[in-house]
Amino acid sequence: MTKITGFHTAEFELRGKPVPLGPTSVSIGKGVVYVGNRADSTICIIDAETLKLGDCIRIASPSDGLAAAPDGVVYVAPTKEIWVTRGAPPLGIASPDQSITILDASSPTKLKPKKKFSLGGSAEGYAVDDRRGMFYTNLEESAATIAIDLHRREIVSRWRSGCDEPRGLALDKARGFLFVACSDRVVSLDVAHGGQVVGSISTGDGLDNIDYAETQQTLYAAASKAAMLTVAQVDNHGGLSRLAVVPTTTGARGVVADGRGTAYVADPVRGRILRITPR
Repeated sequence: MTKITGFHTAEFELRGKPVPLGPTSVSIGKGVVYVGNRADSTICIIDAETLKLGDCIRIASPSDGLAAAPDGVVYVAPTKEIWVTRGAPPLGIASPDQSITILDASSPTKLKPKKKFSLGGSAEGYAVDDRRGMFYTNLEESAATIAIDLHRREIVSRWRSGCDEPRGLALDKARGFLFVACSDRVVSLDVAHGGQVVGSISTGDGLDNIDYAETQQTLYAAASKAAMLTVAQVDNHGGLSRLAVVPTTTGARGVVADGRGTAYVADPVRGRILRITPR
């Protein structure tokens, strides 16, 4: 492991408590890594080969506070752009402009401001669909899941998953299933057929980001309040069936799967990562 330093940190008040924040989001680009830093509202570039920290671009003033800082940072390969969402909707911190900030990444090591795309709500969660040329996200205020045409930058579909507070998203690109994390379950939508709800599975309370291993057609959802990881199989109709439920620990949330059945769950309360492997 190599430590990459040079990022700013700052202290913010969250739910009445001082919390130190710095880099909180990462996206892989073409030979580079893009890092969103909440401390100073910047997007910074790391050379993927040398691991050196390069230029940073500021998308808001630090005085604008946490609401204007980057939340999701996504490299969109078909358009060679970085799409940035702001705020922290699950914490009650709405996006100040209810838009996506778009940066030009045609020169991977030199980001340039490009435009803002108005959503009419605070974006939470994302998935990029290269095959269909779509960007999916949730709108916190209306509990809708939307599809944005990457090239036209236009909302082309609005769907209802039944979630009161939709959070993370994951995508089966080949079969066209979009998985929406509610607070206590995951719902699958068929994006090729009008966003129809085709499956659902309970996970326990406290979901945030979820992940999907397309090669194994398995979904991973870590519930922080229920303290468990649910692993589900996805059939050819988008239906979800439980493969395993693994106890984790209270507060553990957010999961990444490596495609071979191993899942990694963040435990921010204890400052560690839980590694869960199949038998």
